[in-house]
Amino acid sequence: MEPRIGITPENLSKVAHALNIVLADEFLLYTKTRNAHWNVEGADFHSKHLFFEAQYEQLDEIMDSVAERIRSLGHYAPATLKAFLELTHISERLHEHNDGIGFIAELLSDHESLIIHLRENINYFAEELKDLGTSDYITGLMETHEKMAWMLRSHIK
Repeated sequence: MEPRIGITPENLSKVAHALNIVLADEFLLYTKTRNAHWNVEGADFHSKHLFFEAQYEQLDEIMDSVAERIRSLGHYAPATLKAFLELTHISERLHEHNDGIGFIAELLSDHESLIIHLRENINYFAEELKDLGTSDYITGLMETHEKMAWMLRSHIK
């Protein structure tokens, strides 16, 4: 049964597709953060290991939330690695060294890229697709990533 929530089926489909891209980006960022957690080395290993764990746990919650938003709009969330790789803006590129600063710089770049993508879509959801709920949701998600990026950036200074 399709939701009757004041958004046309065509616009719901467009919103779901845009959210599928966000979910794919979140999944890649989650995976890269897990990689940092598993593979970080150096004198600061323990603190970075715990820091990356806190970040991937937060990303896990975000992924679930995005997927549930897609479902609440009457569409299915992508759930395969192939689909995520086809949809994402984030590169699977890995740096050469497993040091904390290297992982942090790479993850910071990914968060900032995602923040820009989210910011660029806030008005698209509200104005073009007439979905103020998703616009508000994306604004909150952007703010969460801004805080996560700040946490990463603070390690580099």
